[in-house]
Amino acid sequence: MTQYRKLIQYTTVLVCTFCLTDYRPRMQSINPATGEIICDYSPYGREQIARSIEKAQTCFLQWKARTFTERATLMHNAASVLRERKADLAVLMADEMGKVLRDGEAEIEKCAVCCEYYADNAESLLQDEHIQTDARMSFVTYQPLGAVLAIMPWNFPFWQVFRFAAPNLMAGNVGVLKHASNVSGCALAIEAIFRDAGFPEGCFITLLVGSDTVNDLIAHADIRAVTLTGSMEAGKAVAARAGALLKKTVLELGGSDAYVVLEDADIKAAAIECAKSRLINAGQSCIAAKRFIVASSAMSAFKKYFIAYFSAIQAGDPKDASSGIGPMARVDLREALHKQVRASLAKGANLVLGGEIPKGSGAFYPPTILDNVKPGMPAFDEELFGPVAAIIEAKDEKDAFALANASRFGLGSAIFTSDLARAETLAKTRMEAGQTFVNAFVRSDPRLPFGGIKESGYGRELGALGIREFVNAKTVYIA
Repeated sequence: MTQYRKLIQYTTVLVCTFCLTDYRPRMQSINPATGEIICDYSPYGREQIARSIEKAQTCFLQWKARTFTERATLMHNAASVLRERKADLAVLMADEMGKVLRDGEAEIEKCAVCCEYYADNAESLLQDEHIQTDARMSFVTYQPLGAVLAIMPWNFPFWQVFRFAAPNLMAGNVGVLKHASNVSGCALAIEAIFRDAGFPEGCFITLLVGSDTVNDLIAHADIRAVTLTGSMEAGKAVAARAGALLKKTVLELGGSDAYVVLEDADIKAAAIECAKSRLINAGQSCIAAKRFIVASSAMSAFKKYFIAYFSAIQAGDPKDASSGIGPMARVDLREALHKQVRASLAKGANLVLGGEIPKGSGAFYPPTILDNVKPGMPAFDEELFGPVAAIIEAKDEKDAFALANASRFGLGSAIFTSDLARAETLAKTRMEAGQTFVNAFVRSDPRLPFGGIKESGYGRELGALGIREFVNAKTVYIA
């Protein structure tokens, strides 16, 4: 708790004290490892929301005129502040959503790298593009839109925000954050990072609000675009509201990522990569591997190595260095996951490992493996957002890719094979996903575009495509 209070001191006011004078329904941060209430927040009221967005709009009118060099200096400052606070921010994530400390520190470092990448490359990524026509001069210029509303999830409470904020602030936009209610401390800490890095007031603001305010936020005249990372249901609701108002959206939604292990793969290496991916963030990642589609001839060896890796990982206190994974973020999420596991078993899946809710406090769930998974089971058809792996047998290559693509989702995917020339063709043409990795698990990288297809969403974050999502690609023609 002492370290948590240290994080709060970075903000301008101890928001927990709002509850003494405000009787609106509370927003609570609850430690998922202990069930302890960390902090009790009061959501912003209408007037406070209006003032915050007005402040963002006022800032935008000045911020968009800043040079790339001026913006880059501040973004490099943000990277420095992140690194200075890395240990404290990791503790905050452990307390609010259960991430183990080493993963929390890695997440903060990744945010700093993202800030540096866009600080160093935004100007070249957004430079005017001259096009030869019959005009004296014609070109495309990329101009900022204004305030972009970001609706963000709890699973990577800093990375999800910074991969939106770094490119958009460098493009000249300003950011308005509606974070998940259970990570309000992280949301406030992010606002403080940008403020303490020297960004002008209003350039990045956090709104402590519930989901019931989202429709009104989208409708606000000064909100020019919306980005959401979250569930398919939330994405559809946001897309419908923004579409009715003709406001652009980028949606990064759920995934049921398929990893195809072909018969010629290095089976031990493939099994270890697959197991690592499934257990990222206690399995609570949109791009964590979910379905493992393995060639029949490789199945026995794959399961041996995969089960060994899972068996060695123990769930425990996220602040204990010996813990392999922490708890799930909330008890209700664990209950929903367990229900999916039980429903899959009832339909014929086999329980290989785990699958039982442990006794004691906290939202812990053991690393769990199901095999004999088939279409029609929740473990195949739905996103399992937790440490549960679904192993699926494929008769041959054609069957493997048919199974991989038999999903409403299309976020990430991977192929394991020793034939790299073949892998290049397969990755380009056979996987229905926003990204396909070969002989490695899927991860996001500031240099590469990231996003999905089908019901995993649309639009791209990161890379050159990401920084161009929320700008006006304006044609200029000089006769």
